[in-house]
Amino acid sequence: MRTQVAIIGAGPSGLLLGQLLHKAGIDAVVIERQSADYVLGRIRAGVLEQVCVDMLDEAGVGTRMHKEGLVHGGFEMLFQGRRHRIDMHALTGGKSVMVYGQTEVTHDLMDARSAAGLTTIYSASNVSVHDFDGPRPRVLYQTEGPDGPQQHAIDCDFIAGCDGFHGVCRASVPQDALTTYEKVYPFGWLGILADVPPVSHELIYANTERGFALCSMRSETRSRYYVQCELTDRVEQWSDDAFWDELRARLDPQAREQLVTGPSIEKSIAPLRSFVAEPMRFGRLFLAGDAAHIVPPTGAKGLNLAASDVKYLSSALIEHYREKSDAGIDHYSDRCLRRVWKAERFSWWFTSLMHRFPDTAGFGQKVQEAELDYLIHSESAARSLAENYVGLPLDFAEP
Repeated sequence: MRTQVAIIGAGPSGLLLGQLLHKAGIDAVVIERQSADYVLGRIRAGVLEQVCVDMLDEAGVGTRMHKEGLVHGGFEMLFQGRRHRIDMHALTGGKSVMVYGQTEVTHDLMDARSAAGLTTIYSASNVSVHDFDGPRPRVLYQTEGPDGPQQHAIDCDFIAGCDGFHGVCRASVPQDALTTYEKVYPFGWLGILADVPPVSHELIYANTERGFALCSMRSETRSRYYVQCELTDRVEQWSDDAFWDELRARLDPQAREQLVTGPSIEKSIAPLRSFVAEPMRFGRLFLAGDAAHIVPPTGAKGLNLAASDVKYLSSALIEHYREKSDAGIDHYSDRCLRRVWKAERFSWWFTSLMHRFPDTAGFGQKVQEAELDYLIHSESAARSLAENYVGLPLDFAEP
């Protein structure tokens, strides 16, 4: 098989890249090691920055998002038993975020790709990338045939590694060409998805003596809640009743009264880490999204960072094919990393502010309380939080 761009990974970043390239008349094949049902079964974040919303519109998949998504102009911070609203709309000159689940984004992109008759290869095993340091990259993979595994090869101009933190693309880069930075946090998030109305029409971020909590939603009838938990905890230890009791204990009296509980339809524990791999380009191989960076979910930046990578990469590839210029390709990594590190900083700061750490007691707790008090009484501090939360603008200037 021959294509212009081979995209490894059929998550939202790989599918969005494929859709944008298709709109520009560039041929791309998407290769995914999991089944389509497995990809759709992954429960992920659901807060989209305007940059991400605009890209989904550009890709032609924004209709259902605008119909079913929830536009939020603010969020609430709960500490010392009281809630305080951060008015993003007022603080950022009218900007907002869209609450629309990543699963729904993936579904919309899958449907668009299928409707256009574009090639997506699911359940591809033993995927490997080759010769990306030269002019003729190749992707090899296997599929299960009636007589056993069948070997396939894709010749391409470029490879886009959108295959996540554990994917093959970053692992295929020579170790001496890669520098990684990582911070692992000493706690996790226990999350539950339930078909119950949200406790509030906007998100609530809670800093409590019992630990962090987040009240979020996927729609007006489906809620997503989280509580900070120990890294050693297991999902089996937490019954639905135990989760609801713990969440209730971390809310203010009004929220406790309004909380509607019900059976979980998904429950999981996610460890928190910050991770960056530099650079993000190796010859004709590009890393995008979780393949290159991970942020803790506190600031809702994971999917949005992946989308901005895709914007830079799609623009660079379109420039290459249309204008015969490699300026975008040459600056891809630096442009991405400038935005990545700003998001890493914000996510680290917000995580540090809202969670209980082993050393939070005493001095650490007082510093958190002072910072939270400063945030709600200083317009400039609140504006900085709001600007980062709604998403910093894309920058196409040379670094």
